[in-house]
Amino acid sequence: MNFCEKLQILRKNKGLTQEDLADKLNISRAAVAKWEAGQSYPDISNLIQISNLMNVTIDYLVKDQNCAVSPATGTKTNIDEIIEFRLEANINTYAAFSNETSSTRFDSHDFRYEKGCFTYHDTYVGGEQFAGEEAVWKNGKAVYAMNYLGRVLDEKFSGNFLKEALRAADKKMPYRGPEFYQSGEYIYKTSVNGTFEWFQGYEEIYCNDIKVYECYYHGGTMRA
Repeated sequence: MNFCEKLQILRKNKGLTQEDLADKLNISRAAVAKWEAGQSYPDISNLIQISNLMNVTIDYLVKDQNCAVSPATGTKTNIDEIIEFRLEANINTYAAFSNETSSTRFDSHDFRYEKGCFTYHDTYVGGEQFAGEEAVWKNGKAVYAMNYLGRVLDEKFSGNFLKEALRAADKKMPYRGPEFYQSGEYIYKTSVNGTFEWFQGYEEIYCNDIKVYECYYHGGTMRA
């Protein structure tokens, strides 16, 4: 996803028109329209303002998101294989109310999914404020892991909506949920800095423009 596409999604997530955004940046609406059409690009001062306004990093704004890997860390096919399994495990564990297993730590909630040579395990502690880790193994060797820390901010939070959003993850955004997801009065959105090999992300949920949930996460592929 390139800058002009991201800007449109972020602006709409904030409920802003092109004119509203232009006013906040003290520029013309035509300038915003050109950015979103891919006809021009903001200077660094405008990028900083957009970054602060949208609560995303400048790296996220300017870098295309992809899952390509360098020759030093493996082949794209290997990464795609992990992503495909991680997405399948995602819709067969916590997000789907299924495959819960016995606790591996005191008072932890654990989920496990296996297929072929792959194994997925997700474990977390807490409730309204929580922390956890998910990992993928291939033939008993760790190939991917991701840690997360989140909290509920308002009583209007819906765990069922969070699970619904997580089930909508795809190969374009395989980390947690999709970049943007909406159902009724609830909106989920997430932004990521990096690629599947090494990334940091932030997800949030709004209900009628009130932020009711947030979660920070980071992870990547493993190397021996």
